[in-house]
Amino acid sequence: MIRINLLPFRAARKKENIRRQISIFLLSFLLVTVAIIYYNTKLNSKMLDLNTRTEKITKELAKYNKINNEIKSIKKKLELLTKKTNVIKNLDLSREDAVRLLDAMTKMVIEKRMWLNMLGTKEKTVSINGIALDNKTVADFMTRLEDSKLFKKVELKTAKQQKFKKSINLKSFEIICERASLEKAVEGGAKE
Repeated sequence: MIRINLLPFRAARKKENIRRQISIFLLSFLLVTVAIIYYNTKLNSKMLDLNTRTEKITKELAKYNKINNEIKSIKKKLELLTKKTNVIKNLDLSREDAVRLLDAMTKMVIEKRMWLNMLGTKEKTVSINGIALDNKTVADFMTRLEDSKLFKKVELKTAKQQKFKKSINLKSFEIICERASLEKAVEGGAKE
């Protein structure tokens, strides 16, 4: 019988398998290492790109913040100028306020039927004291005040009968009213 020794063939086959497995392992390790290096390089380039974009955006943000601060400063100055011009307009309107009030009162007084004793103003409140011949004259005067657009909320505070020279009965009255805003009154007067 012939004997064939198959052991060296099997040993050679095992060596070949081991060599193939080691080469596959090394090739796999090499491919994984190359993939990791490629991925790391790609992430580093993205990170550098993001850092440069961040720096660029930070510079733009600083520039826009500077512009925004300038805008805020300009708005504050504009607000201050607006307040100043409003004060000037109010002063200009109130400068002629007393003259306008007296002029309006002379136009509203019913001639030869009533007389004003006192005309006082305190902020927006006007108080009028006077003497009239009768209640109808006081009512007509109050109607004229309401229709004038210079006054609102015209109220009769007191109306008393008063003797003058012991024989003439007159009506003493006190009227309190609120002045309308000057701009509206001026516009109302201009329309009429």
